[in-house]
This record gives sequence, C-alpha cells and structure tokens, in this order.
Amino acid sequence: MISILSAIVVLGVLILVHEFGHYVVARIINVKVLKFSLGFGPKIFGIRGKETEYLVSAFPLGGYVKLYGEESEEEVLEEPERAFSRQTPFKKIAIVIAGPLFNFVFAIIVFISFNFFGFQTLSNVIGDVRDGYPAKMAGLQKNDRIIKINQKNVRTWEEISNIIKTSGNMTLEIVFERDGKTYFTRISPKIERIKNVFGEEIDMPVLGIVSSDKLIKISYPIHESVYRGLKQFYELTKLTLITVEKLIKRTIPVSSLGGPIMISQLAGETAKSGIYTFLAFMALLSVNLGVLNLLPIPILDGGHIVLFLIEAIIRKPVSDRFKEAYTYVGMLIIILLTITVFYNDIMRIFANR
Repeated sequence: MISILSAIVVLGVLILVHEFGHYVVARIINVKVLKFSLGFGPKIFGIRGKETEYLVSAFPLGGYVKLYGEESEEEVLEEPERAFSRQTPFKKIAIVIAGPLFNFVFAIIVFISFNFFGFQTLSNVIGDVRDGYPAKMAGLQKNDRIIKINQKNVRTWEEISNIIKTSGNMTLEIVFERDGKTYFTRISPKIERIKNVFGEEIDMPVLGIVSSDKLIKISYPIHESVYRGLKQFYELTKLTLITVEKLIKRTIPVSSLGGPIMISQLAGETAKSGIYTFLAFMALLSVNLGVLNLLPIPILDGGHIVLFLIEAIIRKPVSDRFKEAYTYVGMLIIILLTITVFYNDIMRIFANR
C-alpha cells in the first residue's frame, strides 16, 4: 500500500509540474486553456474557472492540458487569435517545451534546497582497508578520518571518491586523523579494471579503502548550493542521455528498463528511507521525465517540437494526412515501449520469488 501511495504522489507531483509548465506558458502567450487535468480518464471532480476547467480524473498516472484550437479548426471561430493552431511555430514550441523545462526546474530546486538546508551523507571515516592495496601499504587503517587530499579539505566520502577517480596514477598527498592526532602520507593509486554503472569495463584508480556507515549532515552557503545543485542536475541529465544512447546501441539491454511497477517499488522504498531520499528520487525521476519527453518521438513533446520546426522551415502547417501518420508512428512506439516495461516489471517480480 505504501508503494502504491508513494508512486501516486511521485507521479502526481511530477505530472502536475509538467502540465503546469504547458499551462503557464500558454497563458503568457495568451492561448486559451480549456482544461487542466491531474490524471486522465473519467472526471472525478472539477472546478470551473473563468475560462479553464480544473479537473481531477480517475487515473492518477497521467495528466493533460487541453488548449483552445489544439485539435479542431472548427472551434476557433470566436477567438482565432487565442487558438493554439493559429500561433507561430516558435510560440507553439515555447508552450510544448515548457513542460520538460518545468520538470528540470523542479529537480534543480530540489538539488539546491538539499545543499542549502543540509543532507545526510557518508562521512570521511574509513570503514575498511583492503589487503594488498596502496592504502594498506601506506599505513591507513580502519576508523582513520581523511581530512585533506592534495591540500584540499574533504568532509564527505563523495568528495574523497571524486578526487581519487580523477587522479589517474598521480600520487595523492593525504592528511588524516587517528586517535586525535594528525598524520600525513603519500599514496599512488592502483589502476584496476572495473565495471561502471552501464556494465562496461573501464580503468579506475583505487586506493583500496571502503567507507564506514557513519553519516554526517552537511550544508553549503547559498552560492555554493546553487553551483552544486546545477552541477548535480547537469550530471544527472548527462547520465540520462548516455543511458538513452546506450539503450539505442544495445550496450544496455532493453530488459533493464522499468515501468510503473518498478517505479512503485522504488517510491515505496525511498519513502520508508525518509523525506530526503524520497525527494531525491522525485528529482531523479523529474529529470528523466523531462529528458524522455524531449526525445524526437511522435506524440511526445519532442515529437511535437520536430513537427513545429518542420512547419517553420516549410512556412506552412503540415498536412492532416502527415500528422495522422506521424501520430500513428508515435502511438506504435509508445505502445511497444509500454508493453516492454510492463513485461520487464513482471519478469522481475517472478525472478525475485
């Protein structure tokens, strides 16, 4: 039950943010918004505004904004200047792209807030030192606290890990604490062949140290929080795009894709871990939702953008016949993708039994 409710909250909020982006920019451009729905399917209840009906619909795993003149030219006779279909291609693109952009803004705000208000992360205390590795030979021990690497202060295990990963085979000057006393040592990393998050083998510098389970709450001043939040957003967006590329190249198997069931399970697990983990999961999904919606697949936002760019190039609307064929191709892709992720979700359930 927690998993289902958590998934509804996650997807409900992210879809609300996405559709709110379309809604806000449509209003700014003065395109009439007929309906704003959280969820799709039969209407549960709604509130009638001045010109927009705000709805909550039966199925929470979706949502939509219905614009005046979006589907039929017949309905734009009264206020043609406010019809979506009568806007310039670039105004249409602005409305369409606003959904993914709002998902990105949501994620950035979450990341900046985490950094500013503080979050728990692994400390700079060593949990174990592996035999036969450079750290052991240099004299590092379990429970040592690394406080500086190459004259750079470190407070978290993430900072330690990032410095080691980018060091190559360069000798590291490490300052650490043990029993209240400060010590200094030099360590040359060992280059080891390991698998990355995509299952590819890469060369990675390692010292042979493992983090402890000790946590520290850390925060940053606002200017650094903004920088770190934007950097985290960039890294996550880059990772999502690389994942899409590797799926297309079949470097990553299609069986790794997950759907609503997997999202529900992960949402439940993160909700149990606390509000910070839950919000971080929402931010991650929000970036994924924004990136995937910008892919040039018909019926997704990216597909619509491609269509409007074609209109801008040929200086006239594309034919209804082309639109119809374009839409059918998009629907086929989405249906096949939906079947695939549901199949993967079900197979995971049986595999875990």
